[in-house]
Amino acid sequence: MSTGTGTGQDAGADGATVAVTGATGAVGGRVARLLADAGVRQRLLVRDPARAPRLPGASTATASFEDGEAVRRALAGVEAVLMVSAAEHPDRLAQHRTFVDAAAAAGVEHLVYTSFQGAAPDAVFTLARDHWATEEHVRASGTRHTFLRDSFYAEALVAMVGDDGVLRGPAGDGRVAAVSQDDVAAAAAAVLRDPAPHAGATYDVTGPQALTLTEVAQAVAAATGREVTYRDETPEEARASRAPYGAPDWLVDAWVSTYTAVAAGEVARVSTAVADLTGRAPRSLAEVLSAG
Repeated sequence: MSTGTGTGQDAGADGATVAVTGATGAVGGRVARLLADAGVRQRLLVRDPARAPRLPGASTATASFEDGEAVRRALAGVEAVLMVSAAEHPDRLAQHRTFVDAAAAAGVEHLVYTSFQGAAPDAVFTLARDHWATEEHVRASGTRHTFLRDSFYAEALVAMVGDDGVLRGPAGDGRVAAVSQDDVAAAAAAVLRDPAPHAGATYDVTGPQALTLTEVAQAVAAATGREVTYRDETPEEARASRAPYGAPDWLVDAWVSTYTAVAAGEVARVSTAVADLTGRAPRSLAEVLSAG
């Protein structure tokens, strides 16, 4: 496997037609492995080459979203790129815009972006507003694109259960069509293998059913043998219960709004996108839990 340095010395010389960001993370790493299994030559854009997965047919290039020139060099010769949304950060939208502009300057023909279900300028989930603004910037760039609007990850919902066995937050009786990271990756890999038919498309990527958080807690309890319950909170109670983490206000608001978005019905819609794109049904929460 060749290792790029972000200087562009290897970019375009590795035969890669697809680039994947976030290859050291949960979704990007899964996508990279699926593409490798399918024999796709790819370039992995990473911050730390030492952490990049070593995969057949994969080279690496070092670039961070905020370094537009490094991104442009790293994407030289690439036809399609998976842009996995950046980690939560107060400047995330600026990072996204820099990346999109660099991809356009590099001549990338198709950009696949992991957005969020319910993305809108006035979304209850505060981070979904950044996703909407990113989509708008991609549209304005003129680059062909596909938006994968993922629901909340099923794995993340399970991780929200506290050490005391309580899943707490102001979600009320709202429902969430949570999706497994495996299914998100499979959908993204399917688009990347043949992006042309998906140009201009926006897909809600969801699990097979919409569950209340009470039902989520019951599923976790059944799978683990623990006593797990859901406790509804007011937004004020939710902020207070998360205050000990010492997170900045914007991040606490984002955490709380994950639940209020559920209460508002923003993530309740169940779609057929996973089956349509991959040819198989998405995993249920019970299946995610049984897989560990």
